[in-house]
Amino acid sequence: MVRGARQPQQPRSRLAPRLTGTVEKPPRKRKSRTEFALKEIMSSGGAEDDIPQGERKTVTDFCYLLDKSKQLFNGLRDLPQYGQKQWQSYFGRTFDVYTKLWKFQQQHRQVLDNRYGLKRWQIGEIASKIGQLYYHYYLRTSETSYLNEAFSFYSAIRQRSYYSQVNKEDRPELVVKKLRYYARFIVVCLLLNKMDVVKDLVKELSDEIEDYTHRFNTEDQVEWNLVLQEVAAFIEADPVMVLNDDNTIVITSNRLAETGAPLLEQGMIVGQLSLADALIIGNCNNQVKFSELTVDMFRMLQALEREPMNLASQMNKPGMQESADKPTRRENPHKYLLYKPTFSQLYTFLAASFKELPANSVLLIYLSATGVFPTGRSDSEGPYDFGGVLTNSNRDIINGDAIHKRNQSHKEMHCLHPGDLYPFTRKPLFIIVDSSNSVAYKISLNEVASSLSF
Repeated sequence: MVRGARQPQQPRSRLAPRLTGTVEKPPRKRKSRTEFALKEIMSSGGAEDDIPQGERKTVTDFCYLLDKSKQLFNGLRDLPQYGQKQWQSYFGRTFDVYTKLWKFQQQHRQVLDNRYGLKRWQIGEIASKIGQLYYHYYLRTSETSYLNEAFSFYSAIRQRSYYSQVNKEDRPELVVKKLRYYARFIVVCLLLNKMDVVKDLVKELSDEIEDYTHRFNTEDQVEWNLVLQEVAAFIEADPVMVLNDDNTIVITSNRLAETGAPLLEQGMIVGQLSLADALIIGNCNNQVKFSELTVDMFRMLQALEREPMNLASQMNKPGMQESADKPTRRENPHKYLLYKPTFSQLYTFLAASFKELPANSVLLIYLSATGVFPTGRSDSEGPYDFGGVLTNSNRDIINGDAIHKRNQSHKEMHCLHPGDLYPFTRKPLFIIVDSSNSVAYKISLNEVASSLSF
């Protein structure tokens, strides 16, 4: 059952204050879309003078909230992708408006149906936007509990068939909204290891794409078929199945379970260093991926997370009743997921992580990328003479992982050399290089500083 969109609880104190009082009125000096929509809608529902003032106000407030929510949601793309503080107040305002909008349409559904002509796909679009907010909040905070909130709204859209009437309208843009909803829902289910749901969604998405391409002769048919191929390859790339005593499949997870924490090795002291931030980078040639998430990035990000907290099951545990209103917060390392970044993008995110790394904390860098090898022998053996890994460029890859240099007298400008990481060894680093040329980093970086682990 869909609940009202709740602003994430833990960071609330650092967010902007909630909107209080009655719904704000739009500025009078400009003719807003709210006024235009209201005039059009009221004229279709009968004489405007016959509409009660209370119902008129309900439609006006709904149109304003809908317009404001779209404005704030579209502004999310303008937020900086790096940094852990600048975005929080804007996210808080967006959550507040969508919370008001969702509750408002629930409380005034009959009036909105009669006077506004509210359609079910419009309700589904609001729920989908709330699901997207929770998903992006997960990406920003690495708190896996927000994935459950995203799943809740996405699942309700499917169960209540909010998009079921879209196919009856001759509007391809509405069908595309439905297809994108399926793609986003699949990503959330993959991250939650709900593979049974994923398979059902893929089948439904395949049928929807077939119907879409049959009804509309659009240019994006090939792209949507490619989406199906990618998700099928992604599922097939992780074929490990575990059977229990009843020969039923057990879904395994790479996340850290509550009772699965490894024991400390002898001599280790708790609290000396903690993993606070991570850059997970995927830039291999011909790599299995879905929605800019490669298989190796997918596995690594889960390895750095705890299992999502199920508050309902936690309440039933002995001793939890007294502190049920204050669930324990479990920190996951903050992560940046970078799919085929350019050198400048990678360096920008790396510098932001380095700058915000707390004291007594470690920054993890996971590089899964195509190897770049030196051409010919060099007189020196410095940190820029062993090659490295490739960052994104428009250059073609030749012979698998090997990069052909057009000008052998210069270093590969799109290569991340071991020496490029030297400035960041001023703080504790833990580097994992999954590449055919990982030896370049092992040779160069192990000699840099005692704060570095490889």
